[in-house]
Amino acid sequence: MLNRRHFLAAGLAAAGGVLAGPAWRAAQAAKEAPFLVLEPKPATAPLMGPDDAPVPVWAFHGNGPGTVPGPVIRTRRGETVRVRLKNGLPQPTTIHWHGIRIDNTMDGVAGLTQDAVPPGETFDYAFTAPDAGTFWYHPHNKSWEQMARGLYGMLIVEEDSPPDVDRDLMFVADDWLIGKDGKIDEKSFGNLGSWSHGGRLGNWLTVNGLTDPEISVRAGERIRLRLVNTANARILAFDFSPLNAHIIAMDGQPAAPSSLGTGGLTLAPAQRVDLIIDIDGAPGDTIPVWEVSTRQRLKAARFVLSKDTPLKKRPPEDAIVLASNPLLIDPKTDGAQMIDLVMEGGAMGGLREGRINGKTLSIEELIEKKLVWAFNGNVGRQIKPLASIARGRTAVINMVNRTAFPHAMHLHGFHFRVVERNGKPVYGAPWRDTELVDRDEQVRIAFIADNPGKWLFHCHMLEHVAAGMVTWIEVT
Repeated sequence: MLNRRHFLAAGLAAAGGVLAGPAWRAAQAAKEAPFLVLEPKPATAPLMGPDDAPVPVWAFHGNGPGTVPGPVIRTRRGETVRVRLKNGLPQPTTIHWHGIRIDNTMDGVAGLTQDAVPPGETFDYAFTAPDAGTFWYHPHNKSWEQMARGLYGMLIVEEDSPPDVDRDLMFVADDWLIGKDGKIDEKSFGNLGSWSHGGRLGNWLTVNGLTDPEISVRAGERIRLRLVNTANARILAFDFSPLNAHIIAMDGQPAAPSSLGTGGLTLAPAQRVDLIIDIDGAPGDTIPVWEVSTRQRLKAARFVLSKDTPLKKRPPEDAIVLASNPLLIDPKTDGAQMIDLVMEGGAMGGLREGRINGKTLSIEELIEKKLVWAFNGNVGRQIKPLASIARGRTAVINMVNRTAFPHAMHLHGFHFRVVERNGKPVYGAPWRDTELVDRDEQVRIAFIADNPGKWLFHCHMLEHVAAGMVTWIEVT
């Protein structure tokens, strides 16, 4: 495909709205370099607004200066994405393509699917995007630090026939821990208190790398808004009322259209949701979007309606239904391989000991290693997998949360469906790659193990995975 398509940059102004950095499209002539180069390295970003000094960050650089979020990569289903990682950081790194049902060697997990790329070195990623949808990319080596410094970006795989909307916009939400000096609080990295509780929570909210950004729209427009929670650990929630908003996709996979209702939209770390929003207001109106995960409502962004004549006199009445991605087959649980995963540890978790590759350590010994969470009594990634599954067989993972905190569980290489919650069957659940399991909750997920390789399974509260909440499965 690269002899016909190239990576084409497009800035914020051209889109007429808030985009997550410059966009790139696959389309280089054969004589030109076939790889988009992404270089993570130090930069600055206007996280706190135009009136404050820019904040030192780590950012992905493409054709131009580094941005937070990084360049948006756009491709089409079935096309090949080629990215050359050039490491400009002072520590090793990788790129993980979150949510893509990818070839295992391209999954970007340091120590499992590849070696971490040393400073100054490169690594070439080339993979086919099998599903249309909203995905993203981020490091998978010291993620708890590298992502907190700003290393992530969007990967958009377009449908063969995109839905009929006026514009397609990003809504990339993050919380940052900013000190009084206006810089990222580096002393908090590796803090055992955060690692053993809810994770490293920030004190500053951004959307698309900006504070309370203005999203320019036009009355009567119908927009597609792609949301992703890139925070290290915070569960975010957004209230779009009084706008009419409908969910059409979750974690990159089409979902039956449903209204947000009055409860807003909750996103655990790493989760994505695509919304269809009809801009039903008068020219010149400003409609805020509120973050409502805490008792203190915080303005996250603003839809600002231009003074132009409304694009439509009334919102469209037809609902948008995305076509299902091919090759995703509903898992049948009869005869499935059953896998138990019990979450233990953390503050108030009562963990007294844990195993590392068969060796039992006391909680005191584990604390010295900053390992305080366990799956089935095993702390951290083990030499042996959680399970070995024959290719093509259905697997059911029964997750039981015996900790005092929720966990956003992410499975690499697959999408799954929830089939049971707290002992009650669940029917027609959406496809997901990240599922929030609340404290004292039990959740069963089912998937067909049709993608061979070694696949990570972990909590996406990044401090939790660093402190032990990580395992892997093998599909033979």
